[in-house]
Amino acid sequence: MSESPGKTGYGLRWNNWNLLLLVPLVMLITPLINFDGPHLFGMPFFYWSQFVFVVIGVLCVWVVYVKTKDEPVSHQPDRLSVDDLDEGDVK
Repeated sequence: MSESPGKTGYGLRWNNWNLLLLVPLVMLITPLINFDGPHLFGMPFFYWSQFVFVVIGVLCVWVVYVKTKDEPVSHQPDRLSVDDLDEGDVK
């Protein structure tokens, strides 16, 4: 295939806005947020920061959706059959 993957709609479509989806994953790096203080409404930082990251995650997904929803999407069926994918044969 001589077609560039970003132009045809096949496979993964790359957009720089998709990088924003990595921001909520920072919450999974526990040593960055594993602290007792500062407290907010009596809750340690570890707990209330998780609530904040839920809001940040929703906002990031919303922004990526809004910025990428108008990109063209190909509704053509896949060119490979299930048997071809199972055996790893690419034509």
